[in-house]
Amino acid sequence: MKSRMLAIAIGMAALLGSAQAYEPIVEKQQFTIDDFKTQGGETVAKMTLGWEAYGKLNEARDNVILITHFFSGNSHAAGRYSAEDKARGYWDSIIGSGKAIDTDRFYVISVDTPVNLGAHDPNVITTGPASTDPATGKPYGMTFPIMTIRDFVETQRALLDQLGIEKLHAVMGASMGSLQVYEWAATYPDKVERVIPVIGSGWADGDLIAWLNIWAAPIRLDPNWNGGDYYGGEPPLKGLAESLKIVTLHAQSPEWSNGVFGRAWNKPDADPARSFDNLFKIEAALNGAGAARAATSDANHFLYLAKANQLFYAGHGKSLYAGLLRIDSPVLIIHTNEDLIFPGDAVRDTASIIKSDGTPVQIVELQGTRGHLDGVLQIGQAASAIEKFLND
Repeated sequence: MKSRMLAIAIGMAALLGSAQAYEPIVEKQQFTIDDFKTQGGETVAKMTLGWEAYGKLNEARDNVILITHFFSGNSHAAGRYSAEDKARGYWDSIIGSGKAIDTDRFYVISVDTPVNLGAHDPNVITTGPASTDPATGKPYGMTFPIMTIRDFVETQRALLDQLGIEKLHAVMGASMGSLQVYEWAATYPDKVERVIPVIGSGWADGDLIAWLNIWAAPIRLDPNWNGGDYYGGEPPLKGLAESLKIVTLHAQSPEWSNGVFGRAWNKPDADPARSFDNLFKIEAALNGAGAARAATSDANHFLYLAKANQLFYAGHGKSLYAGLLRIDSPVLIIHTNEDLIFPGDAVRDTASIIKSDGTPVQIVELQGTRGHLDGVLQIGQAASAIEKFLND
């Protein structure tokens, strides 16, 4: 049971126990960009992505809030796909009628990224290495162009263009989603009125670059990865599961691993001192979580996401901080000081740089025992601040 709960937490697919929920059934939609040109100058002939929307677009088309998702997530930010669906969107607690992001007032859009990790999830629509290259009739594999956070933003901008939306009331996202938020605000300051990055800083520092390398290492070491050429054969699920185990633990806090599991054995009669096959509960939980998540994920997509995050700094300009200084819209930064992926110091440094030229910046610190994951699981703590920020 604990393994199952952990698997849900890793995917951040649902917030169980929400007092209220976005009630309308959500429809997954898709759009296609012909000849999408990447920041690296390469072209993807057909970039097809999924998206969801909550609320109604007003006549002026100026009530739009864009939600950008995290590394292991997708566009399912709120609601459910059917009446029987128990896995509500990850920020269902703050998106909906009368909630902090009020769908009676706002039209909320969320988009699957290219190279989405959940390439084999039936509710995800994404183009990436696992997709068929129309030029060859075979999966792209590692011939797919390297993607950047800016590329993700450009796909979202293309959707907004197709919908006739010229300006965003706000853009908000967690973790990798926060990187997209910073990128939106730095690249298109005239299109974004409010900025809400959650559990993320304005650049990938050396420590994060190193961690992303460690996240990805088990995939490359799996013989089935075969240099990324495994489509039609046995995928590198063992390596992918190990990578997802690392991500899981990194996204948590020692308060969670010690508080929930401690030194407990996985089975009462299986002393870990007696055999390498006898595990502690924390080991078994991580094994189960990694395997569960790997079943709907793609190893190459994981590598492409890791690369996109390594390459990130806002605006990708001439200096590391120039993009952050281009942010002119008010900013509400939400973070947790227990975050091991984007530590509090990096978040506060980001805030200081943005406000150094007079841009208004507020910071809300979440409390919890789940580390990085508290940016999703405890987002309700920031509900009143989000609501006020959106309504000011």
